[in-house]
Parts: sequence; structure tokens; C-alpha cells
Amino acid sequence: MPIPLFNSIASWLLKKRYHQIELFLKYPDDVQDEVLHQLLSYADETALGREYGFDSISTYKEFSERVPIVNYEEIAPLIERTRKGEQNLFWPTHIKWFAKSSGTTNAKSKFIPVSSEALEDCHYKSGKDLLCLYLNNNENSQLFNGKSLRLGGSKELYEDNGSFFGDLSAILIDNMPLWAEYSSTPSNKVSLMSEWETKLEAIIEESIKENVTSLAGVPSWMLVLLNNVIEKTGKNHLFEVWENLEVYFHGGVSFAPYREQYRKLLPRKKFNYYETYNASEGFFGIQDRNNSQDLLLMLDYGIFYEFIAMDSYGKETQKTVPIWDVEIGVNYAIVITTNGGLWRYKIGDTVRFTSTDPYRIRITGRTKHHINAFGEELIIENAEEALKQVCVKTGAEIKDYTAAPVFMKGNEKGAHEWIIEFRKSPDDIAYFTEFLDNALKSLNSDYEAKRYNNTTLKMPEVHVARENLFYDWLKSKDKLGGQHKIPRLSNDRCYVEELLDINKE
Repeated sequence: MPIPLFNSIASWLLKKRYHQIELFLKYPDDVQDEVLHQLLSYADETALGREYGFDSISTYKEFSERVPIVNYEEIAPLIERTRKGEQNLFWPTHIKWFAKSSGTTNAKSKFIPVSSEALEDCHYKSGKDLLCLYLNNNENSQLFNGKSLRLGGSKELYEDNGSFFGDLSAILIDNMPLWAEYSSTPSNKVSLMSEWETKLEAIIEESIKENVTSLAGVPSWMLVLLNNVIEKTGKNHLFEVWENLEVYFHGGVSFAPYREQYRKLLPRKKFNYYETYNASEGFFGIQDRNNSQDLLLMLDYGIFYEFIAMDSYGKETQKTVPIWDVEIGVNYAIVITTNGGLWRYKIGDTVRFTSTDPYRIRITGRTKHHINAFGEELIIENAEEALKQVCVKTGAEIKDYTAAPVFMKGNEKGAHEWIIEFRKSPDDIAYFTEFLDNALKSLNSDYEAKRYNNTTLKMPEVHVARENLFYDWLKSKDKLGGQHKIPRLSNDRCYVEELLDINKE
């Protein structure tokens, strides 16, 4: 198909979808209530549906009282039975795909069920919506005159007991509609290569010959790829490689630590950055405005949302609320019910609403990835903003980092211990540490209180990591590429101790 014709057809279809988006923007609570009742009706004859009487649930209140909130460990036996061929346990249609979760460096893997409904009505629909919202905001875009350079997971698909598992990105690429494959680079063959470093070279060889107009992938791994493109081509910046490049669609990890490094690679003021919020369990949010840090919560993807305020999370006073009862500025843990067969599932992420008309959010971190050893409630959002401020002040550039508590011993006060790998080191690490401490105080009153006169916490300890420390650590765990992430904050010392030992080698 000629590119101009493809461009015209794609643009028409995407603009048509925008009218449907306007519907949930206008009636968000009604749309979410309808999603819940559709899910209950669709799954009422499953084993789970019969156990909890889905067919007799008529209100959200009944749903919240009857169906328990669960984590992965509690539903793992049902998922394992489905992986072995048993069906209709928690979702009525046949499930043969399982996304092997790669959002953590833990050895234990999660296998998230991916139904055909989740593929079509959530994951692929979101990809079209991302383009739809982008084109709506950028009418002069030439996006479809070229290709999207996508950077997916580095795992092949494996068959087991008649079911298939792998990175979500591998499942999506393997089932990708023709229009998406036509407009993407590298080829599916290269995208599904399992060995990261070989794959990296193959991506560069294929993509530098194409007219790339957009980038899509996790910021940390995309940065590795793009720096290798610059090194391979000998160019000064990426517009000398792809002159028509206009947008980077990113998600998976916070973009804040990488923003300045991308600006150096992409030195055009009009270049666009669009953030997405997706996971193995579903696709949740899309940046719907240029130059915004807020994500529009997508309400018609077959996902019903609930939220638990983090100040009550895991306590007897824990209360779950639907979207129509959320408040702006509160840090919430997300609970989802999905068309992939997850029912009141704690995904492990935390968000804060910045608007309720429409419902827009910012990702604040993970329920497990925070530091609260001394009542300081340090979340990833605080850490990212503090590091951003200190990098601006000192001229440093951060490649990767992690932090954990130093627990009290006898009369010794506690502290936070940071391991930071710099792309550009600060001139004075002591000044860097002092400024980081002050930035955290200004952003988090609980941290400030614990630091007052060294009452509970003393000055942070910052270790400068050797080059490629985090890369080598992930490589040793066979977790290079894709959605694999460094655990930024941890309430125990498991990751920090491992990294400190490797750093000494």
C-alpha cells in the first residue's frame, strides 16, 4: 500500500475513535459502572463467577463486599491450572497467552493471563488511542510518512502445556495486526530475538536505513540503543540519523532521570514526548496533551478501577473506593478488575490524581518500592524530583540508582544509603549528597521531621557506582532489555547489599 494512502486511511480511523474517547470524558462514572457490570455478566458462568454469585451482583457496594481483594500469590494456583489447560476458571473465553512479568528483578516470575479480549480491547486499542490523541494535538504530524522504531522485550515466546508465555511485548508483536507491523521497525524477527546484545546490533542495522518518525520503548533501554546508534553512525545527534523524527512514546519507568540526556540526543524544542502507563496486566493511561506530565486514565478498555489510600493500605482501616469517590492529591494504590480475568487485583502501583474532570493521574511509585523504615514515607515520586533538582544544581547526569535504609544499631542513627551510577559525575559528591538531602526535606515533610537535628535519620550515604554496575547486575540475572527495571527504592537491603558487593569487585 502506498504511504500517502495508508496515511490517509489511518488518520481517518484514528480521528473517528476520538469521538468515542469524548464519550468517556463526558460520562466517566457511567462508563466505569457499565464496564463493571459487563465484566460481571460476561464471567458469571466461570468458576469464580459462580463462587461469588456474579449474576446477583447489582451494585458496586455488593461487588466490593462479596469479592475479595487479592495479590498474585493468592490467585497463582488458578492461573497455574489454566496454564495446564483448565479453562473457564476466572474468564469464559479460552486463555492461551500468559505475560511473564518482568517488572521486578526477583527470581520468581508472575504469569499474567492475557485473553483475546484483553489483546484487542485493551492493549491494541490503547496503541491506536495513543496515536489518536497525539494526532488530535498535532494536526500537522507526518508520523505515518515513516516508521516507528519500537524497542520491545528480549524474550522469545515459549510453549508449555499448550499455552504460550513470554514478555508482553513479545506476545503483542507476535499477534500484531498488519497495519502496526507495516508501520514499525525493526522486523518481527529481530524484535523477538532473545539475546539482548545481539538484538541491539540487529536493531541498529535495520533501523538506521529507515525513515523513522517516532520512537517507542522504555526510557532506560531506549537510551542504551540510541547512544549506540550515535556511536555506530558517528553523528552528533539523532536528527542527523532520522531527520523526520518527531515524537518519543515512552513508559515503564519514570522519565525524569533521563529527560536531560534525551534532550541532548534530540536537540529540537518542538520534539514531542508522550508518556504511557501500561503493564502486563493492562494498559491504563495515556498523556493526552502536549508538554504535560499528567496521564488520562482510559476508562473503556474493559478495566474497572478501584483505589486504596496509601495512608490506610494494609491496615484494618483500609478502604477501597471507585473512581467516582477519589480525591485530588491523595496517594492511592490501584486495584483492577479486567477483561483478562483479574478480579480486584492489587497491581502494586501507586498514583495521585491531578484532576477529576477528566480523570488524570501521575504515577507515584510502587506499594513495595518505597522506604518507610523510620516513618519517613519516601516514595519514588519524591526521589525522582529530588534527583532532578540536584542534577540541575550540580550539572550531574544519572544513569541508574537505587536506595535502601541503613537500620539503627545500638546508639547509631538510621540513614538512607544510595548507589548512583552517573553518566556525568558531580564535581563534589559531598555537595551532591547535601543538596539531595535538602531537596528530599523540601519535598517530604515526614522525611524532614526524621532528619531534624538528626533525630532519627542522619545524612544520606551516597556511593558512586562503577561504570555499568546496574547493567552487569541485570545481565547476571538474565534480565537485559524489555521491561526489566532497577528497583529504585526498597524497604530492605537485599538489592543494595548485592550491588555493593559487585561494586567492590
